[in-house]
Amino acid sequence: MLFPTTEESELLTEQNLLPREGCQFHWFNRDYRTFDDFLQALSSRKRKYIRRERQTVRDQDIKFEQIEGQAITAAQWKHFYVFYQSTYLVRGRHGYLNQEFFLQIGATMPDNLLMILARQGSQIIAGALFFKDNERLYGRYWGSLDEYRFLHFETCFYQGIDYSIQRGLRQFDAGAQGEHKIQRGFEPVQTLSNHWLKHPTFASAIADFLERERGYIESYRAEASKLLPFRKD
Repeated sequence: MLFPTTEESELLTEQNLLPREGCQFHWFNRDYRTFDDFLQALSSRKRKYIRRERQTVRDQDIKFEQIEGQAITAAQWKHFYVFYQSTYLVRGRHGYLNQEFFLQIGATMPDNLLMILARQGSQIIAGALFFKDNERLYGRYWGSLDEYRFLHFETCFYQGIDYSIQRGLRQFDAGAQGEHKIQRGFEPVQTLSNHWLKHPTFASAIADFLERERGYIESYRAEASKLLPFRKD
């Protein structure tokens, strides 16, 4: 089981599902009213860095649309699916989700969806799909037609932060991996999972590994926290 709560993980551990700790980077809304409010919480150097990244995207004549689930058209889903597949094709693979999947979630859970599309002139050049509830935004899929400087960071991170502030969401989970998120205000947080292995000897070996790994993960989170860009005063 991936991402159980602490209480759920403890119950699963009692049922002999091995617990594992991980680390992701999440953004937290500390009652910011605007994106600039968030920037003011950062050190001067990091604040200038983010502003420069965002300005570089604007200088490429790229603009964005934030489209919530029910307003996403069939044509926009088709555009997004091309972008989604592009992230896999550059690695010589195909995306594991088909177009019918995206059309289905668009029809069955529109209140939990946000699509952000990037346009350069009249052409849609990139897109990202987010899931959401009343408290959190979850960034999951993205792609673009070509390489544009800082476009990934703007589409997947800054637009998501903007949306979270506008809607009063408390937290933004932009997905797994990525120390590059730290300097953009995403904080290291503990994640949990529980695992069951049938073979007793294999399970014992994995349990030993997880016990030793736990200390490294805790040290990693502590070191990552020292790199956060927030002002110290």
